[in-house]
Amino acid sequence: MNGAVIKRMQAAIVLPSIILLAGLLLGICTGSTPQSIGDVLAALAGHGDADPTVASIVWRIRLPRVAVAGLVGASLSLAGLVFQNLLRNPIAEPYVLGVSGGAAVGAILGMLLGFAGFPWVTFLAFAGSMATLFLVLTVAAWRSAGKQDTLILAGVMINAFCSSIIMFLVSLTQDSRLRNVLFWLMGDLSSVEIDQIWLLSFVLPPCFMLLLPFARSMNLLLMGEEMAANMGVNVRLTSLVVLAVTSFMVSATVCHSGLLGFVGLVVPHLCRMLWGPDNRLLMPSCILGGAAYLIFCDLLARTLPAHGEMPVGIVTAIIGAPLFLFFLVRSRR
Repeated sequence: MNGAVIKRMQAAIVLPSIILLAGLLLGICTGSTPQSIGDVLAALAGHGDADPTVASIVWRIRLPRVAVAGLVGASLSLAGLVFQNLLRNPIAEPYVLGVSGGAAVGAILGMLLGFAGFPWVTFLAFAGSMATLFLVLTVAAWRSAGKQDTLILAGVMINAFCSSIIMFLVSLTQDSRLRNVLFWLMGDLSSVEIDQIWLLSFVLPPCFMLLLPFARSMNLLLMGEEMAANMGVNVRLTSLVVLAVTSFMVSATVCHSGLLGFVGLVVPHLCRMLWGPDNRLLMPSCILGGAAYLIFCDLLARTLPAHGEMPVGIVTAIIGAPLFLFFLVRSRR
């Protein structure tokens, strides 16, 4: 990499990192009982003079929620970038393509079968996400002309079908825990526990590390599969590995946060506007920017209602749905 690219990469990492750090502190300080930054930092540092009540709120309630929001946001943002690059469609993202919906179906089936958490529910969610992705790509392949439109239409159709399956499964069960899944499906981080930080930290960062080395290959794939193959990229293997890792990453997030739409659309487009199309810059900036974005969305979900809070998925949908329509109209011009 030349000096100019290195400087741009530094900027693409530093700016989102500053925003992420601000979001982390603000997310931990803000709540039904606001805390000062000094008290929060003292609790995080484990100072002996820290208020035990503040320490309990920080470590058991707010830090797990903010950390999980960051990990989920980073995963969905990176997943959206990967899907947009590999499918060469600017409005592809896990929720729109039905990948998140398929993962939710798999997760609920796992719950109905009596499984709990990692690894079985996650693997069933992964199977559901891969099945829906395969269906979307198969339907899109039936037409060569207008393939981009077909891809999105297929994703919307299969996503609606997954939603109907979820409603059917929920209506059949007498399990009150599963009846509450409707709130979870809207994208809920209110019941996050500290154990989820360790689990997602074990699963998601390795996925990031597996995907980052494919930045150059995805740059070449943007010029076409034939050109990428001539430049030494194993197109089939690269596509298979990247799609599998990305789908597994999405499945892990859906199991813990429910369906969060359009995160993978908003953040990659914003990063692309700032840093251009180079995936060597976009991938780290999407990871950091996606984490910051969902933390701030969750902060809005906690503070906007006069009483209580709303699912963060409502906030991401309110922001993302109009942008999706805008990008859809612009892509057809």
